[in-house]
Amino acid sequence: MNRKIRDKNSIYLDSWSLFKIMADFVKGYDELDDIGAAVTVFGSARLKEDTPTYQKAIEVGKKLADNGYSVITGGSFGIMEATNKGAKSSVYAESIGLNIDLPFETRGNGYLDRELKFDYFFVRKVMLVRYSLAYICMPGGFGSLDELFEVLTLIQTKKSSPSAVILVGKDYWGKLFEFMQTSMMEYGTINQADLDLITIVDDLDEIIEIVDKSLNIQLDAIKKMGLEESNYGEMLKETQKIRG
Repeated sequence: MNRKIRDKNSIYLDSWSLFKIMADFVKGYDELDDIGAAVTVFGSARLKEDTPTYQKAIEVGKKLADNGYSVITGGSFGIMEATNKGAKSSVYAESIGLNIDLPFETRGNGYLDRELKFDYFFVRKVMLVRYSLAYICMPGGFGSLDELFEVLTLIQTKKSSPSAVILVGKDYWGKLFEFMQTSMMEYGTINQADLDLITIVDDLDEIIEIVDKSLNIQLDAIKKMGLEESNYGEMLKETQKIRG
């Protein structure tokens, strides 16, 4: 093939990809703009219904929704399914799944009030973070760790507003946290302020207390930016009134 023709085809494909990426972002922003106070939950897709962690995730989802917080997950199975199942059983908030459009296994987990499908993993990841005031990590694998550390990096570098990062399961997360306290702190790759971004819990009531604090911090940040009267600001204030 002629070099010039090949280059033109490449430019055409790149331009088309850019439009698809833009469309993915626009869809996400349009569809999620009205969800109000929400919490994103990460966790393994491999854990089954007969595991204690799956059952715990159901409780987490229901507890969040019962307290007025919409629940966002990756929309797949395992912990995501369990969390959405718990949220779906509540009448006080939405159960939301942000899935990825793949040539195989594209259906959501069946416990979603609202499901969005994205073409690009990185757009989906942005949307999982964009509309949440707290992030909960249930036990998970490499994907959950990737999401956890990306969230921590965004908050650490102030590219995301101050938000709670909650690890559920002291038995599961304890050794990772110990590694951060020892090796990472000793080598100087993180400091105490970075470590303070994380809270490890087992108690559901403690989760809600932390999320409530994050809601108040988020509202304070919005006020400082002059966005208190924005649609999102008004929805957060409404949740704050309900939470007392």
